[in-house]
Amino acid sequence: MDITKINSTYSRIRSTSWLNILVILSRYLIAFAFIPSGLKKIMGLRFTQIGTDNPIGFFFEGLFQSGFYWNFIGWAQVVAAFLLMTQRFATLGTLFFFFIISNIWVITISLHFTGTWIITSLLLFAIIMMLLWDFNKLKFIFYFDNYSVEVKDLNYPTYNRIWIISGFILFVLSVIGSLLLERQEYGTPIFFYIWFASIILTVVLAIYLNRKGMKTTIF
Repeated sequence: MDITKINSTYSRIRSTSWLNILVILSRYLIAFAFIPSGLKKIMGLRFTQIGTDNPIGFFFEGLFQSGFYWNFIGWAQVVAAFLLMTQRFATLGTLFFFFIISNIWVITISLHFTGTWIITSLLLFAIIMMLLWDFNKLKFIFYFDNYSVEVKDLNYPTYNRIWIISGFILFVLSVIGSLLLERQEYGTPIFFYIWFASIILTVVLAIYLNRKGMKTTIF
């Protein structure tokens, strides 16, 4: 295996601007998908209304009746989503999500979820790709205790203040919107459309500002 060729290919991929933006948006999307379900668990609400006569309903009811463990799963999902949206700590968030999603993927396969296993498989694939994306940070895990490395100046077009600020805004919007949608007075289609439009507008604005060249990179 030619390590030099692998490193060259990796650097070429990481230096592609549109791939960097795709990864950042994928982080937002995955984090956004898990915030509502995580908040339900934190608030002690059931995730599904499937009866206990069904193996899937029986499984989720058992988790729900576990009490604090149900809340813990919710906190893990929300914290992982926050880390993923910050961009600054996205690698840590990706590791969190890898264990969460891999566990969910095994559950959907074991309990024969109809169609859901396809979604969880795609999510797991996306997280694995993100881990490979951050391989330059994770590769040191596989090194021996005593090693020496050649330090090189890398200038990948990675996240910047625009993506960090927009990630924080998206996280706040996601949490507030998910909480309000649980309340009857806000659980209306018009509120959902306004909330979703504000999220899309934030993403579009971030892409626009990034293309305008405001690239003060933070490491």
